[in-house]
Amino acid sequence: MKIKLNNIYKSDCVEFMQKLDDEYIDLTITSPPYDELRNYNGFSFNIDNIIKELYRITKTGGVVVWVVGDKIKKGNRTLTSFKHALAFQQAGFNVHDVMIYKKKNTPFMRSNAYTNCYEFMFIFTKGSPKTFNPLMEKTVRNGLEMAVFNKGPDGKNKKTLVELKKEKTKNNIWEYAVGLGGTTNDKIAFKHPAIFPEQLAEDHILSWTNPDDIVFDPMCGSGTTCKMALLNNRNYLGCDISIEYVTNAKLRIKQTEMTFSLFQESL
Repeated sequence: MKIKLNNIYKSDCVEFMQKLDDEYIDLTITSPPYDELRNYNGFSFNIDNIIKELYRITKTGGVVVWVVGDKIKKGNRTLTSFKHALAFQQAGFNVHDVMIYKKKNTPFMRSNAYTNCYEFMFIFTKGSPKTFNPLMEKTVRNGLEMAVFNKGPDGKNKKTLVELKKEKTKNNIWEYAVGLGGTTNDKIAFKHPAIFPEQLAEDHILSWTNPDDIVFDPMCGSGTTCKMALLNNRNYLGCDISIEYVTNAKLRIKQTEMTFSLFQESL
């Protein structure tokens, strides 16, 4: 099988990665089928071999975004998320950040604990990240203001005139609505049992890559990572063990390409 960029392939992810060159991928964004919480049409999960191949194919300075949570069984968390993080670290990756994907409208309630509304987004890097384009958000206050500096042992406040910027770098807790209209407007995407928001994928793509970089999802499911790479002028690669998911993801990409083409023609 000759692998070409900007395609989605039906394949076991480890076997697929073994066909890729060393130091090939700039950014991987994926959410593994942790703790058997969903039926993923035959996927078998070999965490050690997946991490080994991800490390080999990731460029020096490249990033892996690993979206994962924990199963709660009889009141006890599996802590699968942290087990994965330690495995990545032991394989040579840096745990560059531990981010939170907060769900605005999660429906799942627990009778004897607070509602679980998040998953982790581990940012694993091969060395220091070669690209970081920080996303910005508006500040509550901006302009000139007297601010405290160099408070001494006497406890007296010293103030100096500083300029508060209109924007600041976002923090590492990102909040998204889920469900139709939040996760995506593509109804075909919901034929997959577990999808993450398009905006989540786009935010990471913009943060960790530049145009023409290669973005990869080894368990691409509904194709969200690939779609958002396409829309942001990045090359993409995806694979999935399920022919059903690959077919749906390719259809989703085709619809996106048609819409994107019509939009550009109208400019």
